[in-house]
Amino acid sequence: MQEVDRVLGEQNPWHLDGEVPTVLAPPVERALARQLWPQVLADDPRRFHLVLGPRRVGKTTAMYQTVRHLTEARTSPERLWWLRMDHPVLLRESLGELVGHVIEVSEAGSGREAVLLLDELVYADQWDLWLKTFYDDRWPVRVVATSSATAALRGRRVESGVGRWSEHFLMPYLFSEYLDLLGRLADVEVGPTLADTLSALPRIAPPTDLESLRRRFLLVGGFPELIARDRAREGEPDVDRLLVSQQVLRNDAVERAIYKDIPQSFGIDHPMIVERLLYILAGQVTGILSPNSICAELDNLSQPTFDRYVSYLEQTFLVFRLTNFSGTEAAVQKRGRKVYFHDGAVRSAALQRALAPLTDPVEMGVLLENLAAASLHTLAVHEGTRLHHWRDGKDEVDLVLDHSTQPLAFEIGPSARHSARGLVALQQRHRRFAGRCYLVAPDAPVRRPDESTYGVGALPLDRFLVAVGRQAERALDLTLTAPTAPGPDAKLPS
Repeated sequence: MQEVDRVLGEQNPWHLDGEVPTVLAPPVERALARQLWPQVLADDPRRFHLVLGPRRVGKTTAMYQTVRHLTEARTSPERLWWLRMDHPVLLRESLGELVGHVIEVSEAGSGREAVLLLDELVYADQWDLWLKTFYDDRWPVRVVATSSATAALRGRRVESGVGRWSEHFLMPYLFSEYLDLLGRLADVEVGPTLADTLSALPRIAPPTDLESLRRRFLLVGGFPELIARDRAREGEPDVDRLLVSQQVLRNDAVERAIYKDIPQSFGIDHPMIVERLLYILAGQVTGILSPNSICAELDNLSQPTFDRYVSYLEQTFLVFRLTNFSGTEAAVQKRGRKVYFHDGAVRSAALQRALAPLTDPVEMGVLLENLAAASLHTLAVHEGTRLHHWRDGKDEVDLVLDHSTQPLAFEIGPSARHSARGLVALQQRHRRFAGRCYLVAPDAPVRRPDESTYGVGALPLDRFLVAVGRQAERALDLTLTAPTAPGPDAKLPS
């Protein structure tokens, strides 16, 4: 274990002086970092915690900030153990042996638990069985872990995870979070549901211009490190700044997911086919997928293999699909799907679009709809609701939020003159959406559905994005707030 001890010493600098280096845990925090640490200390319910999300969204940073919060809460630094599970030395050891060694070295025991921070957990062999063992056999540990791929989780968590661990999703920055970073005031009155929040939007917008910021956000993406780097390079030519961001995203968010995460999680031998599939999907964003034509383009790939490969891209947080809304679940599953990227900047990086969206209205329209869809998808994930599109014959609606009591539907258009025909048709076929439909466009006014002849309201795009973002932030706060979590002065038993 001598080499393991050397690696653990390198990965846990706070064991020397009790301090978490600022370069690892910067002062700017997302909600997850601010609120996860009390749950680590909570005993009712006792849970391990898995933080899931795309690469580069700040999962590792949030864990380092959690370490800092725990030290500030008087948890002994010697009981906080970071293990980066994809490290070549740690990969050679079983997770059980590593944890057993940590327990021995830290002298953990009953009433004196060690906190394990397992970065990229799914690289550990049989990680799920080990977590189950740690939990059921009451090993003296508490666990926080990250993963950039849910691939291994989906098949294993049903048996092993129920009642043992909680999953927290960290997604790319929402537009509202981005504005907070820039110090731009963008507050709305947030209600219990998005429907409540939208109905309370004032008719007259605050005197602020968000269009230029939104366009920048579309091209750079919602990734903390890239946003900080882009701000630091202000004054340099746009093309240089954006090409740097896109190259980083292409290398890290795309290629590492395809050539590292997917082979590790699924054991596939030819990830190049998955990469080709991703590029084809990137060209079909916001459209109805045609599996047959895509399979033909991929050298007659079989339909089952196509479905499996798309699921790999979904489970590594590159894309997500929306089913066609219907009154019955069976119909939802059988009808055509649309695909979107979790962050449109990743799509632009994959296709090497550079500044094209700034001069191509069609390209910009695709990114705007993708941004709206990704924002609503994040809200749906945190709320536990479902997001769909809707299409029936020639009538279609871009986005349908199927909230159990206050469902909403949105058509994303380039201007306030965009057709609302699909929204009218949706209300006629599904009466629960009556008075709950909106046209969203950059130049649209705030108009309530009941003020329209056809029951279709209108919302300006930027204020819609801020409202959805604030609603998603509220939903995440609720999931992270444990009713019995300890107060700010809590600490682990000594």
